[in-house]
Amino acid sequence: MQTDEQLKEMVKQKYSEIALQDKETNQSSCCGAGGCSREVYNIMSDDYTKMEGYNPDADLGLGCGLPTQFAKIKKGDTVIDLGSGAGNDCFIARSETGEEGKVIGIDFTTAMLDKARANADKLGFKNVEFRQGDIEKMPVTANTADVVVSNCVLNLVPNKDAVIKDIYRVLKPGGHFSISDVVLKGILPKALQEAAEMYAGCISGAIQKEVYLELINANGFTNIIIQKEKSIIIPDDILKNYLAEAEITSFKAGNTGIFSVTVYAEKPLSKTACCQPGCCN
Repeated sequence: MQTDEQLKEMVKQKYSEIALQDKETNQSSCCGAGGCSREVYNIMSDDYTKMEGYNPDADLGLGCGLPTQFAKIKKGDTVIDLGSGAGNDCFIARSETGEEGKVIGIDFTTAMLDKARANADKLGFKNVEFRQGDIEKMPVTANTADVVVSNCVLNLVPNKDAVIKDIYRVLKPGGHFSISDVVLKGILPKALQEAAEMYAGCISGAIQKEVYLELINANGFTNIIIQKEKSIIIPDDILKNYLAEAEITSFKAGNTGIFSVTVYAEKPLSKTACCQPGCCN
């Protein structure tokens, strides 16, 4: 069993390689985990190209949704993007928050940060900043953000509870998040769970949908809404790297499902006061 730190290092190394790949390679794979499929289509992510602020140099095809489309960003907002990669969601968020707002991208991969900062320099954005750090303990002071977004990143973090706690910490009271990520329904075959490439490719690091939503609720968030949900189909030429033919047939015929969900939730303006007699004594 690998430790949390070993899993983080594996993801960091893989995404350092991904930062040097082109979008087409990333899109024909599992969240950029390598050119592992002959089927040239995007397994995970949605089409960003029609969104205002889109910059092709920042789009590595690594996401599994369009969180910025649902994030209700307003002019002047401060937005934090978790696992900001080459800056795609940051630049789209910047188009919505405007020059009077601020966007902070956080990533722990040096190659991704270098790419994002170069893209920001080319665009001349002075209010988009990229910080190196762990999203379990962000280099951001408490109560900073109006909005937090993230696209297919939490599933890569072993301690998801710590990430959700830190999202709560950095959000202002009344702030909210919109996060796209991969979740499961049913138990993934053991071979997929243990495959390093699949872990870095977003799938075997995912948790059950019910557990994911309960983590959000347990950490104090309210008004939890699934804004979008879609099924993710893994091509047979990827599955056969991990499963025998009979296992593939059983997997596809079973109740196990892999889904991209975009979840919205709010940090309350204040903690709910107890209302039952004697409960605060």
